[in-house]
Amino acid sequence: MNCAWCGRPGDYTVHRYVVPSHDEKTYICTDCIEQIHDMLVDEAADRKLKAADDFSQQMAKGTPKPHEIKAFLDQYVIGQDQAKKFLSVAVYNHYKRLMQPADAKDDVDIEKSNIIIVGPTGTGKTLLAKTIARLLDVPFTIVDATVLTQAGYVGEDIESLLTRLLQAADYDVDKAQRGIVFIDEIDKIARKGDNPSITRDVSGEGVQQGLLKLLEGSIVNVPPQGGRKHPEARMIPVDTKNILFICGGAFEGIESKIAHRMNSHVVGFNTDSSRVSLSDKQDYLRYVAPQDLRSYGLIPEIIGRLPIITHLEPLSRDALLQVLTEPKNAITRQYIKLFAMDHVKLSFDPDMLNFVVDKAIEYKLGARGLRAIVEAIMVDAMYDIPSNNVSEFTVSLDYAREKFENAHFNAAAVGS
Repeated sequence: MNCAWCGRPGDYTVHRYVVPSHDEKTYICTDCIEQIHDMLVDEAADRKLKAADDFSQQMAKGTPKPHEIKAFLDQYVIGQDQAKKFLSVAVYNHYKRLMQPADAKDDVDIEKSNIIIVGPTGTGKTLLAKTIARLLDVPFTIVDATVLTQAGYVGEDIESLLTRLLQAADYDVDKAQRGIVFIDEIDKIARKGDNPSITRDVSGEGVQQGLLKLLEGSIVNVPPQGGRKHPEARMIPVDTKNILFICGGAFEGIESKIAHRMNSHVVGFNTDSSRVSLSDKQDYLRYVAPQDLRSYGLIPEIIGRLPIITHLEPLSRDALLQVLTEPKNAITRQYIKLFAMDHVKLSFDPDMLNFVVDKAIEYKLGARGLRAIVEAIMVDAMYDIPSNNVSEFTVSLDYAREKFENAHFNAAAVGS
């Protein structure tokens, strides 16, 4: 009986032979097994160190500065300067955090600064996340919090949101552990009541508690294909310590909680004369604070793990008009490109654009509603023009008003 690796015969110097289950005629001594194990461990450590060095060199050469990140966002997103600054600084600090040496002698460990964005629907939360994804050299993914449920219930386990990050990194775990995750609709998992639940809050407080370990940083077993975990399924361990989390939500109705906090009066002689009283409801959002998120339904532990809070302002009429025409991926530019592929020169009358903006404001649809309104106006033209010999087409105000009325938007708005 000889070792298949080193060839030594079995004698008193070999403690034990291991027989592989698939071949009873092959033997490997324990000394060789220990050597093979040490070789694999050293190879994995060298590969991980090389990947970290390559990443540090890459970031040192081309790390985008906060001004550069914001300038890139300005090309695609109108307004929201404060939110852009917060995001630019958070992403830049995330890069620097990844480049800090593991053997730093000053014992100063840079902690990640997860961020939460509060803003009405249609103001650009998801668009900001998608635009940042164009610029980054780290894996980036957008996940929806509404599909997550507490363990044991129908839905996806909380760990499955990291599956999308693994997919974005081509299942390179080391690369995924340096990524950024945008959790959308974070307000939809708010606690259903003001008091801690004594029963199961399936998709609310339970999900928040499950997110704590991900936001703080821990080793999580992730199902490679997402969905629910299975006891016999193969899991991929992922360390979330260096993953930056950006959360966004509309938080519908949070203005009333901010107003109650800011305009509440204290009974007694030492009243606070510095309290702010605002007449415009929309102005309250800029004063959002952690206690407002807590009263809305987020548990204190998760608020503490999202230290940076910023807001998106409702888009004004001028801003909505800019959204239609100015960004690189503006709605009008998309339609112009679509018609140009059919060799048709498309143009929009300025009065028609103003009409679209007025309807979006009337129905309170935000920037997301602009696309729906323009689509309702353009559907007939997109259906007929490719089959006709037309070289130019101008969308006038009268044409837009006629097509919009035929689309029954008014009836839909009354019904809602």
